Amino acid sequence: MKKIIFVTSNKGKIASVQRDLKNIKVLAYNADLIEPRSDDIKEIAKQKVLQAYKIVKKPCIALDSGFFISELNGFPKAYVNHMLETIGIKGVLKLMEGISNRYCEFKSCLAYYDGINLEFFESKSPGTISESIKGNENENKWSDLWYIFKPEKFNKTLAEFSEDDFKIYDELKEDSYIRKFGIWYEGIHHKQY
Repeated sequence: MKKIIFVTSNKGKIASVQRDLKNIKVLAYNADLIEPRSDDIKEIAKQKVLQAYKIVKKPCIALDSGFFISELNGFPKAYVNHMLETIGIKGVLKLMEGISNRYCEFKSCLAYYDGINLEFFESKSPGTISESIKGNENENKWSDLWYIFKPEKFNKTLAEFSEDDFKIYDELKEDSYIRKFGIWYEGIHHKQY
C-alpha cells in the first residue's frame, strides 16, 4: 500500500483525506503551517506544501480550502480562519439576513511536493447557507462552517450528516481534489518510505 505524509494540525481534515484515499495510507504529521495572505487557495496550498516538505523532507501533501458566498462578493474567500475567529458563523448568518440567494461553495486545493515535482488537485463543493446553526459535533468536522453549509441536493447541514449521508454525498460530488490526487498518486512510481 502506498503512503503519503499529510502535514496539518486539523484532525477533521486528516479523517476526511483518509476516508477518500482508500488505497493510500495517510501518515499524519502534526504541524501548523504559516498561511500567506492571499485570496488564491492554490498559492496558499503551494506555500504550505513547500513548508511541509522542509519539515518532513519526504514526499508530502498540504491543502487549503476557501469558502465563497456569492451575495457577499465571495467573502470570506481564503480567509476562513480569520472570519471564524472574528465574526464566526453567527456573524455570517447575520450578514445573510434578508438575502434570498444563499448560494456558496467550498473550494479546495491539495498540493503535492516531492522535492522536484509540484502538483495541484482542485475541486469545489456547491451548496447554500442554512437559515440557522444546525447539527452536532462529529469527528469528521474540520470547520465550524459545517454547521451552516447545506451541500447541493441536501436539505441539511454537513454537521447533521449521518455516515450514510456522507456516503451519498461523496458519490454525488464532482471528483474531489482528494480523489483526483489518489488516482494520480496510485499511478505514479516512486520509492516508498
